[in-house]
Amino acid sequence: MGDTAIVASGARAPGLDIDAGFAECERIARAHYENFSLGSHLLPRHLRRHIAAIYAYARTADDFADEEPDRGRAGAALDRWEGELEACYAGGSRHPIFVALAETVRQFEIPIEPFRRLLTAFRTDIAFTGFQTFDELGQYCAHSANPIGHLVLYLFGYRDDERQVRADDICTALQLTNFWQDLAGDYAKGRVYVPTEDLVRFGYSEAELAARRVTPAFRALMAFECERTRVLFARGLPLVDMVEPRAAREIQLFARGGLAILDRLAAVDYDVFTVRPTLSRWAKAGLVVRTLLGSPT
Repeated sequence: MGDTAIVASGARAPGLDIDAGFAECERIARAHYENFSLGSHLLPRHLRRHIAAIYAYARTADDFADEEPDRGRAGAALDRWEGELEACYAGGSRHPIFVALAETVRQFEIPIEPFRRLLTAFRTDIAFTGFQTFDELGQYCAHSANPIGHLVLYLFGYRDDERQVRADDICTALQLTNFWQDLAGDYAKGRVYVPTEDLVRFGYSEAELAARRVTPAFRALMAFECERTRVLFARGLPLVDMVEPRAAREIQLFARGGLAILDRLAAVDYDVFTVRPTLSRWAKAGLVVRTLLGSPT
């Protein structure tokens, strides 16, 4: 049922300051993620430090994959990070992030597998070759995004497959939304997340992508990708009615944010080369207010 793998023993290396570890995780979260403080206030206070620990683990590993230009060194850094993860579950890590994470996995009995799957995605990023099919892209999202949904559900005490499947739809939809939003920037980094089969289907070449050409074919392609992303959001949103109110608010906030970005993409006629569609601070604040007031999605 759900993720099954090694679960932390409950032991931890002696003499380590857990509060200092969580403080470091919260510093990383605030430094990297501008919405962390705003979004986290929708969560129960006792969960915020644990969300920060999970975020710091994933953010640091992602930085190894994205910021180290040498593939060998990046891979070695992820190998060391996985070694720290294993030590964390064995009760022997002394790294501040893992000192905090060990407390999180101990309290909520979180298995190791979601953390390992994230590392698989980061290794894919290092040796990125693109995706031939939408199914392949979905498999990537199953490692890069969906584990986060499972981890958050664990924090709220939900461990069943039914809720995890709904969370997978929302997390994959959020990941895809980010890909369509950042298509221009990702291409500049040598990454094309649009499946090859879709480029062929709509008659849009990678040469046109390199030339940043916004053709009718490109607009039709982007509209197609955004529409099936909306379908995933719709398929996952019943999760809102399957969890406690505070978790439901968090899910609604992220889903609304993703759907709002898709609306922005449509509003600029999918010209992601001229402007990167984003939400203003006021728009983000509005999403939070509507979520708190329980307005319809």
